[in-house]
Amino acid sequence: MAVKKTIQLSKSEIIDKYADYCLMNGHKPASVYKFSKDNGFEEAEFYKFFTSFDSLEHFYFVEMFTYTLEALQKSPAYAEYNGIEKLSAFYFTFFEMATANRSYIIYTMEEGGRGLKNLMKLKALRTEFIQFAETVLEKPVHIENARADKLQGEALREGAWLQFLSIFKFWMQDTSPGFEKTDVFIEKSVKASTDLVYNSPLSSLLDLGKFVWKEKFTA
Repeated sequence: MAVKKTIQLSKSEIIDKYADYCLMNGHKPASVYKFSKDNGFEEAEFYKFFTSFDSLEHFYFVEMFTYTLEALQKSPAYAEYNGIEKLSAFYFTFFEMATANRSYIIYTMEEGGRGLKNLMKLKALRTEFIQFAETVLEKPVHIENARADKLQGEALREGAWLQFLSIFKFWMQDTSPGFEKTDVFIEKSVKASTDLVYNSPLSSLLDLGKFVWKEKFTA
């Protein structure tokens, strides 16, 4: 009796096969064992990288984050950017990459109609993003009190994460050609948050507010 040969796959290849399965079938594989066998590799190969399908889904977004930073760091101009410019460049690059993988991202974020529960799939991404924001963003004021200074840093990082989530949600709902309205939203959101933290906020906040109102209530 012939012995069926198994193959060794990279982490990225396993992720791609998992995403393909979900999109082709509209649901997760029944088990890691069946998924592995159907794709010609041993179950142990899967567990070299992931503990479950849930951990794979979490890593999917971390991988996007890593690829985004690697792409940015290859550009000589990126090193010369200030913190806000680096954050803005991250948004544009990340969502350009997200658009190339839109079908799977929409699937996994809307899976089972679980709404907020699916946000937990971004938990590992949040950790990476928070560290990135802490690295690039400068605190608006110098505070001698250590506790107050720490709170200022936390507010800055959490504010950036909430901004990312708002862009993520807007992108998921964007129906404009080439998702061009997401680009506009990124520009206005970054400008408004920059003014709110570092400059005079009123004009940019009004501009962002008018854009959101137009898209949500008059489209």
